This record gives sequence, structure tokens and C-alpha cells, in this order.
Amino acid sequence: MATVDGRVVKIGDFVGFKSDYEQYGKIVKIQGSNLVLKASSTFGGDYIGGQEFTTVYAEDCWID
Repeated sequence: MATVDGRVVKIGDFVGFKSDYEQYGKIVKIQGSNLVLKASSTFGGDYIGGQEFTTVYAEDCWID
């Protein structure tokens, strides 16, 4: 179980995070306090640009 903005999140939820700039992804896996996110096509930016999946800390995410 992971929480974002004080709310429990589940697989299928969308969250925002910052990697070079604000981006959004769909939660496809929860690993402790890490969220594996999938882009609608690919993520942008220098760090994760071109990747379809990325892993981020839940505490670094937000829900709009």
C-alpha cells in the first residue's frame, strides 16, 4: 500500500511527478513506497525521455 497526498493509491490511478518537468503516469505496480508508472506513450526529458515505464517514490508524486 502506498499513499500520495495522504490518499491511498492503487493500480490504475494516475499521478503526477517531476522528472525534468511535470509529467503524469498510470500506476502499474506498487513496490513498497515506490510506484512503477506507465506513460500514455513515452515520458519526456533528458533523464527518462523515451521510456515507457519509470519508478518513482510515492512521496514525490501528487494527485490532481
